[in-house]
Amino acid sequence: MTSVQGTAVDITTADGVADAYLAHPDDGLAHPAVLLYQDAFGLRPHLRSMADRLAGSGYTVLVPNVFYRHGRTPVFDLPEFIDVSARPEIFQKIGPVMQALTPDLAKRDAGAYLQWLADSPLAADGPVALTGYCMGARLALLTAGSYPDRVAAAAGFHGGRLATDAPDSPHLVAENVTAELYFAHADEDGSMPPEQQQLLEDTLTKAGVRHRCEVYSGAHHGYTQADTAEYNKEADERHWAALLDLLDRTF
Repeated sequence: MTSVQGTAVDITTADGVADAYLAHPDDGLAHPAVLLYQDAFGLRPHLRSMADRLAGSGYTVLVPNVFYRHGRTPVFDLPEFIDVSARPEIFQKIGPVMQALTPDLAKRDAGAYLQWLADSPLAADGPVALTGYCMGARLALLTAGSYPDRVAAAAGFHGGRLATDAPDSPHLVAENVTAELYFAHADEDGSMPPEQQQLLEDTLTKAGVRHRCEVYSGAHHGYTQADTAEYNKEADERHWAALLDLLDRTF
């Protein structure tokens, strides 16, 4: 692992300014870029540590606050350890903010994040990779389908509602995807039941998308998030191995 530098940055979008965290090897050189999409709890110390770990493997990592329309980080007052079963009021605040980030807004924002990376001297020329967690998996899929010329690979972990009967379901962008995709579902995740997993698999296959979808046994929604009650160390380490393998093949 190389030495890493992390800094706060601002990204101008069509609708305002998104604060973000940028992590990169501390060598002043350009490295392959990774856009990391947050889970529902937002940009916080744990996500910064994830970005640092990824940067330590040789990548320039951007983590935007996708809820920037509702304020700068921290958007929500969260405990150091998040247990929704003990604090159900947390999602009463987060839910409406998540719903306000429509697919159209998310796609527009993604263009600004990708352009910021394209303009950064710390990001290598060429397409970027994406990784997303929880709602971030949906954002990663939408971004890959909306900006196929800018995305070389995308991964999603414990994503929910990736393939539904909604007219704006993320899986419907599959026909535009040129990136290699990897999705890791949790078998104890009610937000991504077997029928949605199958629909996603069938849609990606029919569209000819290079992909792999796996189910992590014994894992719950949120298994990568060490500051939550849903964390699963074994599944998390499996996630890191799969993500780094995808990035290694891509760059």
